[in-house]
Amino acid sequence: MVETPPRSQCQVCVIVPAQNEAELLEHTLTALAHQVDLRGHPFDPTRYEIILLANNCNDDSAAIARRFAQQYPDLVLHVVERTLPASKANIGWVRKLLMDEACDRLMSVGHSQGVIASTDGDTQVAPDWIAATLYEIASGADAVGGRIITNRADRAALSPYARACHLREVGYYFLVSELESFLDPDPFDRWPRHFQHFGASLAVTAKMYQRAGGLPPVRSSEDVALYQALKRINARFCHSLRVRVTTSARQTGRAQKGLADQLSAWTAMGQHQQPFLVEPAAAIVARFQARSELRQLWQQYLKGYSPMLQALALPADRLGLDRDWLMSTMMRATSLGALFEQIEQQQKTEGIWQRQWKLVKIEQAIWELRLLLEPLRQQRNHSKHPSPGQLLPYLHQSLSLPSVNQPLPLTP
Repeated sequence: MVETPPRSQCQVCVIVPAQNEAELLEHTLTALAHQVDLRGHPFDPTRYEIILLANNCNDDSAAIARRFAQQYPDLVLHVVERTLPASKANIGWVRKLLMDEACDRLMSVGHSQGVIASTDGDTQVAPDWIAATLYEIASGADAVGGRIITNRADRAALSPYARACHLREVGYYFLVSELESFLDPDPFDRWPRHFQHFGASLAVTAKMYQRAGGLPPVRSSEDVALYQALKRINARFCHSLRVRVTTSARQTGRAQKGLADQLSAWTAMGQHQQPFLVEPAAAIVARFQARSELRQLWQQYLKGYSPMLQALALPADRLGLDRDWLMSTMMRATSLGALFEQIEQQQKTEGIWQRQWKLVKIEQAIWELRLLLEPLRQQRNHSKHPSPGQLLPYLHQSLSLPSVNQPLPLTP
């Protein structure tokens, strides 16, 4: 895709898919051109390069990018223009082309720990975006999801209902992430963190990208598919609050099932007075408790101890699964991430989770999560490193759950 070879000192290859982004593209490139280190000093432009792919455009996106490259001769900006067939003119394939190219370029100069950093043509990265990403990689992460914030002016232009849904969803998932940090903590993704792993700010080392098999060939939600592929091989994924970008909140997007589609859906829901429904707090608790129990059993399994049906009874009941199925699946799983993925697929295929837990209005779910988290936060403040076991009595009291020694009922 790019004929010019990378510089030997290149540590980061930034990829930018752009389709008809003439209105916002210069802002995107300006943010990338003015990067600083964590002390606020200019970031060495020889340490990173940018590959921008303008595909199937009927505006002057490519021309804007080329002019920008001329204005910033110290910035290594490769502009590629392609017209792809209809079957491949989608964000999933375009991002895959770019990430594969970035991986090959980093490997060609012997930088297996070099970073493939993805953003979008309607997104402005923070001034220290590259430096903060490298900091997380140097701290032990294999991949990093950045915090994605929507443009304030764009949010103000949304319908009141769509804006409320967007802000409530952000609050809901932050609370879910915090609850997860209590009940099923990830040692490589500690609280405080966020919940996003999307293409507007997604980075991965070239080595881990190859191990995961590259970006899965899907038309949309390719970023989520890559996240799942990374978890499948036990990659250390960090949802970093240090890494930040601002993206547009437009309702006419370039990708199916993206933010724009969701904002449009919320607008339509407001017009028809449809409630925004999500999982209740009790369902989230059941999942995280079961995962924590399976994580402990998995560690024992890796040490040579075969899981017993009796030990699997509690997590199986919490998840609504047959314990024999869970036993056989666990013994065939190649990783804990793969086990969790197979469990979710089984629940979805059989409709288990949907029957077990009815969706509730997001306002109610947020209220429930706040009630649950308050005593847990207090316990955390009194104990430097409380374990999930120490926190469960407070959780059961708040949620009126049965004792931890008893299986959860199949209906809430």
